[in-house]
Amino acid sequence: MAKATKTEPIANNQDELFLLEQRKVKALEKLANSVDALTIWFEDIDKEEWGPRIQWYLSEFHKLVPKEEETPNA
Repeated sequence: MAKATKTEPIANNQDELFLLEQRKVKALEKLANSVDALTIWFEDIDKEEWGPRIQWYLSEFHKLVPKEEETPNA
């Protein structure tokens, strides 16, 4: 049975950190691709056609948002 040296846990920890960094990079790349796809979609939509539709959605959202109560100034 071989004895564990002090460098083995450090090397193992470094491998885990490296794998974690790789996962972070892949996740960020996926997010960037999604944002890029959304950007392209927003650029390609016909904004003139969407004007009245956006106004309707905003008015419906405004109806759902609770009104803030005004407090009298002291």
